[in-house]
Amino acid sequence: MTAALGGIAPALLEDWFRDRYFAATTDISSSGVRNWALGELRELLGVSVAELDGLVFRDSPSCGRQELTDAVADRYRPGPDHRVMVTHGSSEALFLALSALLRPGDEVVVPRPAYQSLVSTVEALGARPVPWELAPADGFAPDLDRLAALLGPRTRLVVANFPHNPTGASLTPDDHGRFLDLMARHPAFLLWDGAMAELVYDGDRLPDPTGVLPRAISTGSFSKAFGLPGLRIGWCVAPPDLVRDMVRLRDYTTLNSSPLNEFLATAVLRGADAVLAPRLRTARANLDALLSWATAHPDLIDCPRPRGGVTAFPRLRGLDDTRRLCEWLADERGVLTVPGDCFGHPDRVRIGFGGPTDELARGLAELTRALRAR
Repeated sequence: MTAALGGIAPALLEDWFRDRYFAATTDISSSGVRNWALGELRELLGVSVAELDGLVFRDSPSCGRQELTDAVADRYRPGPDHRVMVTHGSSEALFLALSALLRPGDEVVVPRPAYQSLVSTVEALGARPVPWELAPADGFAPDLDRLAALLGPRTRLVVANFPHNPTGASLTPDDHGRFLDLMARHPAFLLWDGAMAELVYDGDRLPDPTGVLPRAISTGSFSKAFGLPGLRIGWCVAPPDLVRDMVRLRDYTTLNSSPLNEFLATAVLRGADAVLAPRLRTARANLDALLSWATAHPDLIDCPRPRGGVTAFPRLRGLDDTRRLCEWLADERGVLTVPGDCFGHPDRVRIGFGGPTDELARGLAELTRALRAR
């Protein structure tokens, strides 16, 4: 496994962000909301300086401090046969879960377009990704009949990330029920990437599948809806045997998380609604602004409406490859977007609308001027 992982494909999105993310003056690329400052969080959640000063920097338990795992379980309600494990962001949770579960020759159904680690990690482990196409002609809406046709005797795992990155597509509540029924009838595991789960605009968030499916695994993160990417805390909810195998792998890498970060993460989850509400209000307003912008420029933009998340994946009319345009915007205008080739659709761009409203307006205006000037 080590030799295979050593040959893993370059992460195109991370390569794109590596330098540009820190140089940009206008960011309309991000898949998360505006970041919180520590002082804002302390005031919002009633965390005192004395509490922070009292923390001792000893190692946390392998699966995270009990207060945090309890907070995850209280909010997302996994079944009694599942266990919570705290990780370094959901990226580590996904990597550990895939590494512990998959063996060469396994088939893994993954939505396409996809967040690259969901595909490249599968390939590096010797398993075979089977793309579940989210079709642009359908507004990227997930087709469950198409999914059912992909399930076979070698299907070890089905990956689902709804709301979806980068398109914002999601399952309706009725389709979510049909999806769970479909998974219950097949022996494959389900890996539910819930990074965007809290970012919904039409009703409540979809229930975590670990509450009803014994072979379900779910992951979550503070990086997206909670506006805390620098906290580097995520989690995985999984059957105990799988958590045991994930811990065994983690013993060779990160070992555990920071007690300071876990303390803050616990406070955030205990006060989750207060942390989420203002960012979700901004995202809703920004989504309306983004769709109004697209409607005002139908000759330039074809933008399916996101059902959740804070990213859209519009097609730029007349451009077969958006990379040079995205490079020019970043390098010459300081405006950060994401070229669609990072997700296998070079004629599109990922636009993030979770940040400040004025920043979104500036970025869209620059993008419009660049498209008009072609």
